[in-house]
Amino acid sequence: MEAAAELAQRLRAAANERLAGQEPLLLVAAPLLALLAARAVHAAAADVADRGLRTVLITLAMAAVKLVPGVSGYIAAEKSKVVEKLQSGSASSKKNLRTELPAVGIPDRVIGDLQALKDKDVRWQGKCSGTVYIAGSESEGHFSLINKAYSMFSHTNPLHQDVFKSVAQLEAEVVAMTAALLGSKEKASGGQICGNMTSGGTESILLAVKTSRDYMQSKKGITKPEMIIAESAHSAYDKAAQYFNIKVRRVPVNKEFLADVKGFKRCINGNTIMMVGSAPGFPHGLIDPIEELGELASQYGICLHVDLCLGGFVLPFARKLGYPIPPFDFSVKGVTSISTDVHKYGLAPKGTSTVLYRNHAIRKHQFVAVTEWTGGLYISPTMAGSRPGGLVAGAWAAMMSLGLNGYLESTGKIMEVSKKIQKGIDDISGLFVIGKPDMTVVAFGSDAVDIFEVNDIMSSKGWHLNALQRPNSLHICVTLQHTAIYEEFLKDLEDSVDTVKANPGPISGGMAPIYGAAGKMPDRGTVKELLVEFMDSSC
Repeated sequence: MEAAAELAQRLRAAANERLAGQEPLLLVAAPLLALLAARAVHAAAADVADRGLRTVLITLAMAAVKLVPGVSGYIAAEKSKVVEKLQSGSASSKKNLRTELPAVGIPDRVIGDLQALKDKDVRWQGKCSGTVYIAGSESEGHFSLINKAYSMFSHTNPLHQDVFKSVAQLEAEVVAMTAALLGSKEKASGGQICGNMTSGGTESILLAVKTSRDYMQSKKGITKPEMIIAESAHSAYDKAAQYFNIKVRRVPVNKEFLADVKGFKRCINGNTIMMVGSAPGFPHGLIDPIEELGELASQYGICLHVDLCLGGFVLPFARKLGYPIPPFDFSVKGVTSISTDVHKYGLAPKGTSTVLYRNHAIRKHQFVAVTEWTGGLYISPTMAGSRPGGLVAGAWAAMMSLGLNGYLESTGKIMEVSKKIQKGIDDISGLFVIGKPDMTVVAFGSDAVDIFEVNDIMSSKGWHLNALQRPNSLHICVTLQHTAIYEEFLKDLEDSVDTVKANPGPISGGMAPIYGAAGKMPDRGTVKELLVEFMDSSC
C-alpha cells in the first residue's frame, strides 16, 4: 500500500515537472481539443457505419469538387436543364395560372371553365398503372354513387362530432368493417383492434410511425428512436423519419426481393422502436415474410407495422378465392399496426385510408391533446384538424354498396388479369418478371434492351407505367380499368420491345437518358437536389 502511494507521488511529481514549462492556456485547451477530436472521429465512424464508406467518400469528393471555381456554376446549369426536361410541358401551363380573384364573380362560367381544364388532362381510362381503381365512366355506376354520397356530406366535418354525429358513426363503421377484413374477429388479434380514417396511405403511415415512437418511448424510455425497413418499403417511411426525427436503418432485400429477416435482426438495438413489413411492397407486388417479422418483433418487444395500403382490400378476398396468400394481418402475433387504403382497391373516393392498432393502449399515443390553449381544451385524433366528412361518407357508401360479394367479384377479375399479364410478359422475348408477384402489381425488367427506352415507347402509345430502380424496371398496378384492355397492353409492350431492339437509343423527348443516368449516378446527394429543384419549380 505504501509502495503504491509512493509510486503515485513520484508520477505526480514527474508530471508536474514536465508540465511546469507549458503555457496554462495550452494545458486547459488540450483536453478540450482532444474531446472535440474524439467526437469528430466518433461522428465520422457513425456516418460510415450508416451510409457506407463508399457513399461517404463520394459525398466528400463531390463537396471538394464543387469548391473548384466554375464547377458549382456548371453543375447548377446542368441541373436546370434536367429540371426543365422533367417538367416537359407543365411549365407553359404554369405561366397561365390565375393569380387574382375576378373583380366580379363568374358563377355562370365556373363549371364550364372547370370542364375546359379537365378536358386537357391525359386520357387515363385503362392506360394508367394504378391511379384510378374504379371501372367504367366517372358519371355512371359506382362512380356516380360515391360522388352523390360525397355531395350529401360535403359540408360536414368530423372535427365537430357533437354536430355531425352521422359522420362520426360512418367513420366508426368504416374502421370496424376494415378491421374485420384484417383479423379483428380472430381470437389471436386480442379483440381490441381500433383505428381512424385518414387522408391517404402516407398519413396512415406517418401516424403509425409517430404512434410507435411515442409508445416505445413510454414503454422503454427510448429517446433516440430507430426503425428498420427494407429498401423496398414505401418512401413515406423516409418522410416519417424526417418529420419525427427517427433514424432509418434500411436493409437490402434478399434474392427473392423480400425483406431480409436476418438483416433486420442484425439491425435491432436498444434504440429500435419498430420494423416495417409490406403486403405487398409497392415496387414488385411481393408480400414480405410477416410471420417471421412478427416473431422477431415479439422476441425483442418492438412494434411491427404492416403496410397494407395496396393489399388491404385485395388479399383478404384473394385468400377466400383460394389464392395462396401468406399470413399478413392482426392474426399474426407481433403485428401492432396496419395501414390500408380504402381509395385504392376499396374503390372509395380519393383521400380515404385507415390506420389500425392492435389495442387502445397503443392508439392513445396517436392523439394530440392540448390543455393550455386559450381557445379551450383541444384533442385531435389524426394529423388534420378539420377533415372532409364527404370522403368518409363516400368510403362508407363504396363498402356498403359492394359488400363481400362485390369485393370478391372485383378481386377475382383483377387477380385473373394480373396472372394473364404476368404470363404475357414472361412470353415476351427479352423481358422477365421480377420475383413471384403475390397480388396485382407486376414488375418487369430486361436483359436485352434498355427498359426505360421501352417505357418511352409505351408512353408514346398513351400508357403511364411506373419506372423503378435497383434493378431498372417498370411495373403495372392492375386495376378494374385494365380488365377489358390487358391484351392491348401486352401487344403494345411487345411492339415497344421490338421497336427498341430494332432501333436502340433514346427517342426525341424521351425520359430514358434521365432515368438511366439517375440510377447510375454515384452521388445520390445530387439526385436529391434535382428532385427538390423539380418539385420547387412544379408547385
